[in-house]
Amino acid sequence: MPTALPIILKKFSQLWDMVRESHAHPLTGHPRTPPTVPSGDSAITFIGHSSFLIQTAGRALLVDPVFATRLILLRRQRRPGLLPRHLPPIDAVLLTHAHMDHLNLPSLRAILRAMRRRHLPAPIAIVPNGVEDLVRNLGFSQIRSLEWWQSTELPAPASAPVASPLTVTATPARHWGARKFSDTHRGFGGYVLTSPGSPSIYHSGDTAFFPGFQEIARRLHPNIALLPIGAYSPDSYRAVHTSPEEALQAFIHLGAQTMIPMHYNTFRLSYEPMDEPLTRLLAAARQAGLTDRIAPLTEGETWFPTGSTTVQLPQGTTTASQTIQRPIKTSN
Repeated sequence: MPTALPIILKKFSQLWDMVRESHAHPLTGHPRTPPTVPSGDSAITFIGHSSFLIQTAGRALLVDPVFATRLILLRRQRRPGLLPRHLPPIDAVLLTHAHMDHLNLPSLRAILRAMRRRHLPAPIAIVPNGVEDLVRNLGFSQIRSLEWWQSTELPAPASAPVASPLTVTATPARHWGARKFSDTHRGFGGYVLTSPGSPSIYHSGDTAFFPGFQEIARRLHPNIALLPIGAYSPDSYRAVHTSPEEALQAFIHLGAQTMIPMHYNTFRLSYEPMDEPLTRLLAAARQAGLTDRIAPLTEGETWFPTGSTTVQLPQGTTTASQTIQRPIKTSN
């Protein structure tokens, strides 16, 4: 009777190959300084992997911030596009699930330390249901947990006391949320940010392709979709991740106007070539006639919806050039 030992050894060998490969080349890319965004405008800055700084409705939010060079043994391939010490005052940190490439404790501590050193208030943490204990003792001002379709409203920041309301709604996904093998109770999902007069922004978290994208479109009408395109090889990985072509189909189902790809080219998490996901996405977009609606960002680059013309770049710093896309219809 065959045993599981050969399978375990094969999996260990494959994992070790990925770890070794992640150290084979020097880190590339350089951190930049984010722009100063007026309270009436919006901007999305790509940090790397699934990490973003989102500035909208007078607030600054981080989603799945990972600044660490290593996830235990696995080393990132490109430097993060921002550093914690360069962040604006952060109002909230949104975490989509407990996996270490999304909920990175050293990075969260670095964010909170950077706020304290500048005598700024600690941000709120927003997490899926069942993830609260992982961030409880880090120093966040509040921890708010959400189940799918639940919403919470962020308070107006002190710097913009008359800012429009900003609502965060948790959305479903097809993935899994365990931090370890045994804690399968933990939730997972994505978020949609909505505010009157601002584009609605959807960050899916990790997910496979599933019918829920159409329900998210019906309920929340996202204008901008941040969608994952990597970690799909072998095909069995597509049970919890999307291929580039599936991510484009999700974008179509969402009815969004702009797609910003994520979850690729940072950590070696699967077996496709590192540069393949974006190439395949752009090829599929060309075939579908959607090239002008895809906005790939390099680490540290900021994307502005059309109309954000008053963005101030910090003096003496280098940031990404302003990329004007198609006009974005804002939520009412």
